[in-house]
Amino acid sequence: MPAEANKRLCDIGEDELIARLIAGLRMDDSVLCGPGDDCAVLTGASPEWLDLLKTDVVVEHVHFASDADPEQVGWKALARPLSDIAAMGGLPTAAVVTIVTPDHLPLSQAVGWYRGMQKVAQTYGFSVVGGESSSSPADHAVISVSMTGRVEPDRCIYRSGAKQGDAILVTGRLGGSLPSGRHLNFQPRLTESRWLGEFFKINAMMDLSDGLAKDLPRMMKLSKMGYHINVENLPCHHGVDAQAAMGDGEDYELLFTVTRELVPELLMAWQQQFADQLDLTVIGEVVAATKSDGQLSGGWDHFDNKKSSSTSS
Repeated sequence: MPAEANKRLCDIGEDELIARLIAGLRMDDSVLCGPGDDCAVLTGASPEWLDLLKTDVVVEHVHFASDADPEQVGWKALARPLSDIAAMGGLPTAAVVTIVTPDHLPLSQAVGWYRGMQKVAQTYGFSVVGGESSSSPADHAVISVSMTGRVEPDRCIYRSGAKQGDAILVTGRLGGSLPSGRHLNFQPRLTESRWLGEFFKINAMMDLSDGLAKDLPRMMKLSKMGYHINVENLPCHHGVDAQAAMGDGEDYELLFTVTRELVPELLMAWQQQFADQLDLTVIGEVVAATKSDGQLSGGWDHFDNKKSSSTSS
């Protein structure tokens, strides 16, 4: 390992970078949850709601290929932060968008991005209210989105609430998002999240963007818990093995924990509510931190993995 002064981002990885950047950040009394969760949570203007704040970015050659359909790129750019709003149990309110692109970008491509974003906004009932644009000397484009949302105080779900003995569940199926193209046209689980928050006490929740192998340990670290996963129970997309389900990323499904005793009722109610539209699978259990099995491997790290195409979340 190089000396501290000579370290590069690839020497420490994304999680360590974030930990160093946020160390010492000042948080006033209005901040209920700062860096580390899917969204920042702040006290709202009225006691009935908490405010949610999220920013996200997609980068050409990292999150999408140059020849990707522009409307799908726009869909992804706005659906990603919406997935984080869903992970908190909330509702979106508005978004602002910044685009940074070479000046030779075809106009039709930029217009296509906004058509895709408008489809997300219309589908999920919020507005894109402004933003910024800039030229770039680089040969790739960047779309950055900041989104606001809101959630009732008793329905806000954090990553940090997992309890020993909880069941660990995941919506949908995992793996293969990049070769299949699902990473460009996924559906944020907003409806499912709101339903869960209304009818069940969910202890901890997040969305799966960097892969189960990266994201589940992050949730358990904040909860000061460990995990045991039944790998054979992982719900894989057709043609995808368990390793890909753990490590591919860009699934944008909900990962959450709930008291074990609630699981039979939850599974039955889920089947009645969502029928065959979306799977819900128990994949493991929350255990003491000292008993975590650590069997997950893979997942995405922006400053560690060296992948060659549109592969990151």
